[in-house]
Amino acid sequence: MHFVKAKAILSSRNGMNLYRGCTHGCIYCDSRSKCYQMDHEFTDICVKENAISLLEEALKKKRRKCMIATGSMSDPYMSLEKELEYTRKALMVIEKYGFGVTLITKSNLVLRDIDILKRINSKAKAVVQMTLTTADDNLCKIIEPNVCPTSLRVEALKKLNLEGISTVVWLSPILPFINDTKSNILRVIEMCHEANVKGIICFGMGLTLREGNREYYYKKLDKHFPALKEQYIKRYKDSYNVPSPNEKALLELFHERCDAYGMMHNNDDIFKYLEEYEEKESQLTLF
Repeated sequence: MHFVKAKAILSSRNGMNLYRGCTHGCIYCDSRSKCYQMDHEFTDICVKENAISLLEEALKKKRRKCMIATGSMSDPYMSLEKELEYTRKALMVIEKYGFGVTLITKSNLVLRDIDILKRINSKAKAVVQMTLTTADDNLCKIIEPNVCPTSLRVEALKKLNLEGISTVVWLSPILPFINDTKSNILRVIEMCHEANVKGIICFGMGLTLREGNREYYYKKLDKHFPALKEQYIKRYKDSYNVPSPNEKALLELFHERCDAYGMMHNNDDIFKYLEEYEEKESQLTLF
């Protein structure tokens, strides 16, 4: 890893990334794409050393409370977070100024910070978003090798729910000829139901490939799924969107099953929920 001084930390939509790059090693990661113009090796994590002070200054200046989001490009709970604790420090700043938070991760390390998340949630709103791709831990270790398997993520979702923290799952990506099966989709949705997940975000049954992440993905296909790369090239050529041949049936199954379990599955509704700041009555009584 290496350290840089950032000029700003919050985007116009109140999103932030404390780190740049990732060590999870997911074979499909879009953040590897050249369009993001990363000027260092993807696994040589760029740490924004002044991120916490920048965040504090930004929140001090805000006239209205809102949700602060993190994890869109780099997982806030990579292994180096155990040592650096930038995410924990950022959560403490968010709590200090009474903002809400939502974060996206694949790691059960989020449970380390459940104390702060609960305090944020008592005043505003804290939502943890967890990515799930496969119900099979063995397959998970192949396609997402350096992060905890699905079973541990689901256990984390259950523990968060028990502490009153809402959760949302990203069912993404679904890799053609790998995890695009009816049994996998059904089991992942069942796991979400068992964990009392509020909603599941799904943009389709497939993945996206572009320069940078396509080459890395194909290299991993050659290693773990021999001959599958040729099938991809023949079917998809250089397409950005790479849908499963079973997409229509799987999407119908997805929406049907989510309805049956009473889970949100309209992306617009879920994003609206994630963006809505909620000030709890217990905080209002302080003033």
